[in-house]
Amino acid sequence: MKKYLGAALALALAASCGEAENKTREVYRDPALSADLPFSSAVVVGDVIYLSGEIGRAPGTTSVVEGGAGPQTRQIFENYEATLGKLDAGLEDIVKCTVFLEDMQDYATMNEAYAAAFPGDKPARSTMGVDGLALGAAVEIECLAVKS
Repeated sequence: MKKYLGAALALALAASCGEAENKTREVYRDPALSADLPFSSAVVVGDVIYLSGEIGRAPGTTSVVEGGAGPQTRQIFENYEATLGKLDAGLEDIVKCTVFLEDMQDYATMNEAYAAAFPGDKPARSTMGVDGLALGAAVEIECLAVKS
């Protein structure tokens, strides 16, 4: 079953990328990030916002907030809220998230903070355990949003 879901997602992404060729592309970069970091905070193609993976960094810094997966997850969504606000969107426009946990034992703590960020309908989501994240973060989340 997983093999088929992965293939379906790959086909959907390929189709959306083909459609994206005919649309304007807007790049947003958090001005607080160092210019030598090789990524953008978000790329907008049409109504779709591709948000870069975000760790729970304190605003204006590259320092991860203390307290582990719960506080970092809350900070991630505060950071996303700020980024989406610059793009005339909000957390309610997020349709898909991928969560990377440094330790799967933090799942419940992350999940509680994640659920608080989406009090209504929740986006589609995948969660996986990984072996290490940038800056020693406990969690990283990347999302896809569609402007409403």
